[in-house]
Amino acid sequence: MNEAQGVDGDGDGVLSAEACLSLGDLGPAASRHNWRRSAVAVDGETVFAGLADGRVLASEVVESNVTERWAVEGDGERYVVSMDVADGLLVTGERGPEGRICVRSAETGELLWEYVTAEDVGSPADETFFAQPFVVDVQVTGETVVAAARRYERDGDVQEWSSVVYGFDLEGDLEWAFDAQASPIAFDVSAERVAVAYNRCPDNHDHDHGLVVLDRKTGEEVANWDPGTPGERRVGDVALTEAGIAVASHGDKHGYLLDENCGELWRVDLASEADLEGETVYAYPNHVVAGDGTAVFVTGNTFAEETRDPEGRHPNEHTAVGVDLESGETVWSHDVRGFARCVSADGDFVAIPSAQNFRERDAETHAVHVLETESGPLESHPVEGISSAGDLAEGRLAVIEEPVEYHDEGISRGAYRLHTWRLDGVDR
Repeated sequence: MNEAQGVDGDGDGVLSAEACLSLGDLGPAASRHNWRRSAVAVDGETVFAGLADGRVLASEVVESNVTERWAVEGDGERYVVSMDVADGLLVTGERGPEGRICVRSAETGELLWEYVTAEDVGSPADETFFAQPFVVDVQVTGETVVAAARRYERDGDVQEWSSVVYGFDLEGDLEWAFDAQASPIAFDVSAERVAVAYNRCPDNHDHDHGLVVLDRKTGEEVANWDPGTPGERRVGDVALTEAGIAVASHGDKHGYLLDENCGELWRVDLASEADLEGETVYAYPNHVVAGDGTAVFVTGNTFAEETRDPEGRHPNEHTAVGVDLESGETVWSHDVRGFARCVSADGDFVAIPSAQNFRERDAETHAVHVLETESGPLESHPVEGISSAGDLAEGRLAVIEEPVEYHDEGISRGAYRLHTWRLDGVDR
């Protein structure tokens, strides 16, 4: 049982700290971003965490106290990197030799069924972490468990991606599969459709659509879209909304709204190429969520066309932008100051856990940001380490913090721990 930690700052924000739970030892992240090593999901008073050693924990959070409900031990050979909970099921996705999808009872942790994606995407080509099969995302919706897995290998200058998007019934029977030699990065699911974002589509393969829309029940392709830009970079994220399909484009660094047939309704420049004192710099839009008539896009790090370490910074790097879904007009923006590995939405509220800015390397930027979709920022709460995973649901925010050590500082900051907060003073 753990005591709650208080909120830093003046105490008049919307976040009210509940608890902080140690997750054990973990080697610190470095100046550049680690690959995903953890996952978290909220279901009422229960918070689930998937960890870098393969453990899965279920904890009850009641009146600032944390009580363990159950725990599944890990073997240290795989990371739990994606997670969703609904209707009594906890679904986890791993990065490891088998790239497993595991479905457990949310109440007891009992393993109900699992699926080995390596049998489809292939086994690791070598022993490096990056070569391991990677279950990018999992979601439970209605009577379907949707998951996406990929595997990467490189032969000289040739990059190869193999991937499958799956639809299972709740008992684990495979209903459909959609495979592509491309890299899925995210998907979103509605009652009828699954929209899949592919961030890399290599030129040496036939799959050249950054966005593919599938029928949720059959897995058949019903529409597709691509920014039409050169190179393999295509789409960073997708959100299905009542107004249409919101897309964060890696190809041209714009945000889009598409109709149900993937016709373009509007686009907005988020962080496209800009000239700064002779350097051409840009930033990728990595995330999009929607609520209350507004799409929220979030951009990432500055990159440059000619160098790996640009002097300048794109003016819209690490920025959350609210765009009116009807008009396509930008209505607010907010500097999140560091790289966001994930964004979580709950109704009209958005949580953005931001990790390190590997170019500036300023620990003062480590924070969790809470915003309202229509009006923008509500509160930014400092975090000592970096926020590597987060979930906002039913007025509770859970974030996994990892320690970090910048290469030019030599100081380890933060720890491997789970934080929870309630959203106070918000009319829900």
